[in-house]
Amino acid sequence: MTALSININKIATLRNARGGNIPNLIQHAIDLEKFGAQGITVHPRPDERHIRYDDVRALKEVLSVEFNIEGNPKENSFVELVLKTNPEQVTLVPDSSTQLTSDHGWDTIKEFDYLKDIIALFKSKNIRTSIFVDPVEKMIEGAARVGTDRIELYTEFYAANYESNKEEAIKDYVNAAKVANNLNIGINAGHDLNLINLQYFYSKIENLKEVSIGHALIADALYYGMENTVGMYLKCLKP
Repeated sequence: MTALSININKIATLRNARGGNIPNLIQHAIDLEKFGAQGITVHPRPDERHIRYDDVRALKEVLSVEFNIEGNPKENSFVELVLKTNPEQVTLVPDSSTQLTSDHGWDTIKEFDYLKDIIALFKSKNIRTSIFVDPVEKMIEGAARVGTDRIELYTEFYAANYESNKEEAIKDYVNAAKVANNLNIGINAGHDLNLINLQYFYSKIENLKEVSIGHALIADALYYGMENTVGMYLKCLKP
């Protein structure tokens, strides 16, 4: 079964735009779990422009499903936060504090020494590790060498090209999945997956463990309602 982990950054963005506690981030996370989400993802950044570090600590206290914390481990505050909250999974993303959103995967060859050490640190605390990678064979082979438990395939290219030529758009991801499966690395995926392109991606990627979806799902909830929207995404992850 492929798990749906819902990124709740956009709920925090809406809250922060006005101040106060509306919408209530923690209650939404509890409700998302009740509606069927198998995981909750957050991506705190040092400027706390959406998810705040206090949010992460509060979420850890109430969630029963998998808690996935994304971020750049080269930020010391991020590493400290993960070690203190001890989530089920940490996803390492090579973005800078000034980026609007993630836009590329790790160079697992150039960053070999660094990734090997930081992954070993998290795994020593029994935290599953996943690293953001592009669907490039040598980068996935590098991911195996640094010792990560999983990779998260960066799916922006797939999503951007799905409607014009879905067979061509999925090709590199299918190959990437074959490489990862041969190396016994778990496969996650995320970025711009939505109700239009998710089911096809799921149907073509063998042993897809988890998808992380935030922006599109929260936007769809404005039209369909949150509970109904979660159900619609879960339906995309069924044979």
